Amino acid sequence: MKEDIAKGLLSIGAVFLRPEQPFTWASGIKSPIYCDNRLILTAPAVRDMVEASLAETVRNYYPDCEVLMGTSTAGIAHAALTAQILDLPMGYVRSGAKDHGRGNQIEGKLEPGQKVVVIEDLISTGGSVIEVVEALRAAGAQVLGIASIFTYGMQKGLDRLAAANVQNISLCDFDTIAKVGAEEGYIKAEDVERLMAFRANPSDESWIGGNK
Repeated sequence: MKEDIAKGLLSIGAVFLRPEQPFTWASGIKSPIYCDNRLILTAPAVRDMVEASLAETVRNYYPDCEVLMGTSTAGIAHAALTAQILDLPMGYVRSGAKDHGRGNQIEGKLEPGQKVVVIEDLISTGGSVIEVVEALRAAGAQVLGIASIFTYGMQKGLDRLAAANVQNISLCDFDTIAKVGAEEGYIKAEDVERLMAFRANPSDESWIGGNK
């Protein structure tokens, strides 16, 4: 599954590899990879594969799930589509409570004690999705875990998820993207080592001057 998802994400540019011309993140870090999983929604074949895989992940890893909750904003559509397949209720969690109306942070009906799976499109350092998990727990939900489309697998993210005592199952990961990217000709075979160096320590830019 991971390799099929990787091929799909690469084919529509939802994951873009450019080690020779790194992207710059908001933090200032130079990155050989850019992710925009919103593009999945405009590519029906890849979208169908992703949503079916998310549904299968929930069935296999979280069979007791009662409600899906998407992360705001990128996870909302994927949570809705996956919930449709699974015939489950869904809602979403804002990055903060509204400053008007009822002041909700969690949108959709959620009863205390309900078993929830969070649907996320992308996990890097894990900070935003853990905030969602904490908001759901504060509301009395039992968070079974996270189902995400892609994860960088960075140590900081892994450590944060472990500290929050929450499991994440991703359809695809950085290592698979690098492997498939080389096999499919998106990058050179020798670029894989450079990508792995970036993932191991994003703050160390020595990978940029690597194999050329």
